[in-house]
Amino acid sequence: MDSPAVIAHRGYAGVAPENTIAAAETAAAHDETTMLEIDVQPAACGTPVVIHDERLEGTDTRDGRPLTDTTGLVWETPLGEIQTARVLGTDETVPTLAQLLEAIPETVGVNVELKNPGTTDLRFGESLSADDRDDRREVWTPFVERVIDDCATFDGELLFSSFCEGALAALREIAPRYAAAALVWDDLEAGLEIARRYDCEAIHPPRNAISGTPLADTEYAGFGADEPKIDILEEAHAEGRTVNVWTATNWRQFEALESAGVDGIVADYPELGTYSSAR
Repeated sequence: MDSPAVIAHRGYAGVAPENTIAAAETAAAHDETTMLEIDVQPAACGTPVVIHDERLEGTDTRDGRPLTDTTGLVWETPLGEIQTARVLGTDETVPTLAQLLEAIPETVGVNVELKNPGTTDLRFGESLSADDRDDRREVWTPFVERVIDDCATFDGELLFSSFCEGALAALREIAPRYAAAALVWDDLEAGLEIARRYDCEAIHPPRNAISGTPLADTEYAGFGADEPKIDILEEAHAEGRTVNVWTATNWRQFEALESAGVDGIVADYPELGTYSSAR
């Protein structure tokens, strides 16, 4: 069995301040790292910045810490203020997408998650009607154009993913040459519909959505502790799609997903596959 690709979640958020240049450099320094996963949103001027939550202080604390020492909605905050915001009590700051891409070697791929175009109305995780698709594509288009512009000089592998159908619709219209992935939240059928609609090269389900694993009996990412009704691994592979699963936080989860035959594992820590019996 081939080992799954290891995708560093926010730059291995378990060992470095997430979505920072330090995290990206840490992830790239590990030989096992196939790809770096990051999140992008616009600053007030539209410049793509690398940050996960819609608020600078975070919508949830990380072990009691705010995400940064600055507050406010990301897309309402001037770029200069965002760039000086320190992440998780460290001296690391929020980078622009362009700055982060310049800091990593092109031997490491980048999974750019299109997180938010600058709105609280995201239509998150939904499979949309035709009219709604057009509307949401228009909402996302200006931001996706800025992201694509910033990625133009990066010669490494790029994969764009999103929980929002509008983002994928905009990507396919603006830059169909790039690989796309539908991120799945609480509805496997919707995720597959979106992946099929945009002929996505990949689909990214949560770790408990993989049938036949111990993880399927746990609550996570909007799914209850029940065996999935759809074998998303079988369905996606039958359609020629890569299945990258998020997020492994320990070696036992990694082992279960590797044994199931997933193609990639988004991980919070490096070297989680060290003790896997599937190797």
